Amino acid sequence: MAKTAPRLSPEDIKRVIATAWDDLPPYGKVLREHGIGHGELVALLKRQLTPAAYKLWAARGKQAKGPAAKATWPHGR
Repeated sequence: MAKTAPRLSPEDIKRVIATAWDDLPPYGKVLREHGIGHGELVALLKRQLTPAAYKLWAARGKQAKGPAAKATWPHGR
C-alpha cells in the first residue's frame, strides 16, 4: 500500500506538483528536493490533480521508463 503524503502547506504542494511535472521521470527530483518518495508522490497527486491530469502525468512517467529512466530512479524501476 502506498504511503500517504506528508502534511504540506498549499505552497509546498504547488512546488511538489510543479517539480513532478517538470521532471522526467518524475520521481528522482521530487525525492531529492522535497523528500517525498514514489508512493507518497502518487498519493499526493491523486488527491490534488483531476483524474485526467493524473492520468496524463502517470503516462509521462511510463513513457520515460527505459535505460535513462532506470539510471535516475534509485531502485532501478
